Amino acid sequence: MERLVIIPTYNEKENIEAIITAVMGLKPEFEVLIIDDGSPDGTAAIVKNLMAGAFKGRLHLVERAGKLGLGTAYIAGFQWALEHQAEYIFEMDADFSHNPQDLLKLYDACANQGGDLAIGSRYITGVNVVNWPMGRVLMSYFASKYVRTVLGVAIRDTTAGFVCYKRHLLETIELDKIRFKGYAFQIEMKFTAYKCGAKIIEVPIIFVNRVLGTSKMSGGIFSEALLGVIRLKISSWFRKYPKL
Repeated sequence: MERLVIIPTYNEKENIEAIITAVMGLKPEFEVLIIDDGSPDGTAAIVKNLMAGAFKGRLHLVERAGKLGLGTAYIAGFQWALEHQAEYIFEMDADFSHNPQDLLKLYDACANQGGDLAIGSRYITGVNVVNWPMGRVLMSYFASKYVRTVLGVAIRDTTAGFVCYKRHLLETIELDKIRFKGYAFQIEMKFTAYKCGAKIIEVPIIFVNRVLGTSKMSGGIFSEALLGVIRLKISSWFRKYPKL
C-alpha cells in the first residue's frame, strides 16, 4: 500500500460518498480508511456499500463504539496504516474543507521534496480561509501564532488537520505517548515530529468551511488546545524524544 488517506467520521452521510469518490478519482491512486465513531446517521452503512462496489479493495472501514475523540481516531488509523504497510499516510476531513486535489501537493512534498511531514497550511501565505466567520478566523490564526511562540516551532499552521506523514516518521513517534484527544492532538503530533527531527514542509492550501453537515468545532476545543500547549512544553523538558 503506497498512499492511504485516513478520514475520521461522525454523522457525515451528506459528504461521505462524494469525498470518497473524489479521492478515489485521483492519479496516482490513493486508498481510503474511514474511522467511524458509531455515526447514528448511517455513515458507516454508506461506506460498506461503496466497499462492496467500485472501490472494493481500496476502501477500508474501522467502526468504533461511540465518539472517542479525534486524536484516538487518528491513532487507530495510524496503527492500521503501519500494520498494512502504508508508505504515505494522510489526515483529511470528510466535509470538503480540504480540497482532495491538494492531496497531490502533500504527497509531492514528502515523496519528491524530502519532507517527513507535509502540512496543508492555511496561514503560510497569509490567511487562506473561505466562509468562516471573522471571529473564528481570528481565533484560529492567533491560536496558531500562540502555539508557535510557546512551543518554539517554525510552523505557521500548528492546528492544521490536513497533513501527510511518511511511514518512518510515524514509526519513530511513540504513538502510545500521544495524550490529547481533541484538536490539540494536531498540535501534539506536529510538535513531537519536530522534536524527533522531522523535516516539515508547509504547503499552501485554501480552507473552505463545510457546506453540508454540522461542524464539530467548539470554543472548548480551542481552550483545550491553548491550555494544553503549556503542559506539552513543560512535559517536553523531562522527555527524551526518539530521533529519525
